[in-house]
Amino acid sequence: MALYVTPPRHRIILAVDMAGSAIRTNSVKASFRRVMYTIVEKCLVTSGVRKEYRDPFIDRGDGILALIHPVDEVPKTVLLSKTVPTLDALLRQYGNVCPGQQLRLRVVVHAGEVLYDDCGCFGESLDVAFRLLDHVEVKERFRLTQAPLLLVVSDDIHQSVVRHGYDGIDQHAFIPAVHVVVADRIHLGWVSMPVPGRLLTAGPVDD
Repeated sequence: MALYVTPPRHRIILAVDMAGSAIRTNSVKASFRRVMYTIVEKCLVTSGVRKEYRDPFIDRGDGILALIHPVDEVPKTVLLSKTVPTLDALLRQYGNVCPGQQLRLRVVVHAGEVLYDDCGCFGESLDVAFRLLDHVEVKERFRLTQAPLLLVVSDDIHQSVVRHGYDGIDQHAFIPAVHVVVADRIHLGWVSMPVPGRLLTAGPVDD
């Protein structure tokens, strides 16, 4: 039976993945998943990415995929100047409140065309995003730190947003770190590990 496939729709792609989830028990994973969903939702709403501007979350087991619509209220700059730094701050707050139970997330930001059928979403842009997020070098860089969050952005995001140094974004914080091949094209990924106060100009996130 053929599936109905939509025309391509432009989306900002934000995906997160829990570090070290494979070594945790199912009960710990369940607890961390609840925290992950709560924190990701809060960071999106806090930065103005309300539910009406995005698709419902897509569950990835130890991660979440958020597809954000191309609306004026949510320019790509917001994801880097507010959403990701707020996520970093919330993860740090959780780690301070629950020492020994630190939730650490790898995060990818990309943008491109996404298609939908009766079973879900797919497309080359998603392939690029997840190849960057799951790249062994990205995981290794994160493993060697104690930071609660590591961010990787596609070269498209770097060229269109990061390198221009818009308010709240430190273009010098990103380094070219990984390459992935999708559909015979090489895609560069830029890595940054946010630190408090570097990308987010606002104060601590309220509870």
